[in-house]
Amino acid sequence: MNLRDLHYLVALAEHRHFGRAADACFVSQPTLSTQIRKLEDELGVQLVERTPRRVLLTDVGRDIVARARAVLRDVDEIKAIARRTVDPEAGSLRLGIFPTLGPYLLPHIVPRIHARFPRLELLLVEEKTETLLGQLREGRLDAALLALPVPDEQLHVEPLFEEPFLLAVPDGHPLARRKAISLDDLADQDLLLLEDGHCLRDQALEVCAFAGAGEKTGFRATSLETLRQMVAANVGITLLPLLAVKPPVAPSTHVHLLRFRSDTPSRRIAMLWRKSSALTPLLMPLAALIRDLPRALLDPRTLD
Repeated sequence: MNLRDLHYLVALAEHRHFGRAADACFVSQPTLSTQIRKLEDELGVQLVERTPRRVLLTDVGRDIVARARAVLRDVDEIKAIARRTVDPEAGSLRLGIFPTLGPYLLPHIVPRIHARFPRLELLLVEEKTETLLGQLREGRLDAALLALPVPDEQLHVEPLFEEPFLLAVPDGHPLARRKAISLDDLADQDLLLLEDGHCLRDQALEVCAFAGAGEKTGFRATSLETLRQMVAANVGITLLPLLAVKPPVAPSTHVHLLRFRSDTPSRRIAMLWRKSSALTPLLMPLAALIRDLPRALLDPRTLD
């Protein structure tokens, strides 16, 4: 048994297809298949069920894949310790970020990261929160930018900033004549929301519950941009995070943005990584760099 074979097995578990797993490992399909067979022979158990259309893991195969992931994660940590000892700010960093934050935050932080850590290769992964958490726990990500709370005792949580929400309404909406509103103004309003799986949906539902608002039925958006276009088309109103309306995002026509006068709804953003990570000496200053955003960027009054 060697690390290469464990890589092959984990790739097969992720892709459930010999051809795609072989491509991911940069080997031929016969090579990967032969090595999996040899691993099964060595262990004396069947790891996968081979069907014409896909590959299924056996019960023992799932258990061994989980162990293999842990072994490979530990090997990566060993390599990271050695690499960081030679040059703490070099190498690659796999950073996860969720879709309703990534496109709006990254333009503000990526140039700063490149300037501060010129030898660091930043590998960005955009996925929904639950997917990012799974990849973080499995060692496929080094860190992730997520919205709190995230209940996990194995992860270090480094708070970064609090991002206010704005209310987006069509030009002709009764609230469009105002510059600011209170949560009470949302009472009995129905808001357009994202589909299940987006943390922003859960945050918006909390605001709705607190303010006495509801969800507009019959529609759930797949992205913030869809929500924005629905508001512009006079379909309804919605909550938008402040960064999603700040430059370099272009202003939306026929959409009026309202800040909250007090009790501003918001989301708390943090960077999370495994407490056991050897990258902590790099991740702490990286988090500090992201935390040090210009204050005006997160001040809704700058929109007045």
